[in-house]
Amino acid sequence: MMQGNRDYQRDEDAAPVDMLASLFEARGWPCEFVGEDEISGEIKGSWANYTVRGIWRREDHVLQLLCLPDIRVPDDKRTGVYELLALVNEQLWVGHFDIWSNGNVLLYRHGLLLGDEGLLSLAQAQVAVEAAIEECDRFYPAFQFILWGDKTPEEALAASLVDAAGEA
Repeated sequence: MMQGNRDYQRDEDAAPVDMLASLFEARGWPCEFVGEDEISGEIKGSWANYTVRGIWRREDHVLQLLCLPDIRVPDDKRTGVYELLALVNEQLWVGHFDIWSNGNVLLYRHGLLLGDEGLLSLAQAQVAVEAAIEECDRFYPAFQFILWGDKTPEEALAASLVDAAGEA
């Protein structure tokens, strides 16, 4: 769990990892610092618990936000999942889904350019994390339809978008 020495007011910007820590603490999401420039937490989504990681690259002024829905892609399903990734990524305005070659893990990834100051506001942190969770929730069923339902990528996407529309 977090140590409470990194508190920030709502109206002040902070170092990206520190602001993510403040957001996680405020929401009651468990998290830990993996290093000086990396934080990892767990957030309950509609379909699963997601690991959310924030990695700050000082030299590039980029905060990389990763959301991992704990889906491993077996070799025999990889082609279908890659086809689905292409279809899903066409639906996204920011971020994208990918498969990490190390462990065949599905993830959502988004890079935030933070400018020369390298500061993140609470509002930016909240919007970025919520968007990652929403996109994982939105497309989680599609990936499950490929992995467990033996649907084609097109069928999986159509079924997940119909389900999502029905939940509204």
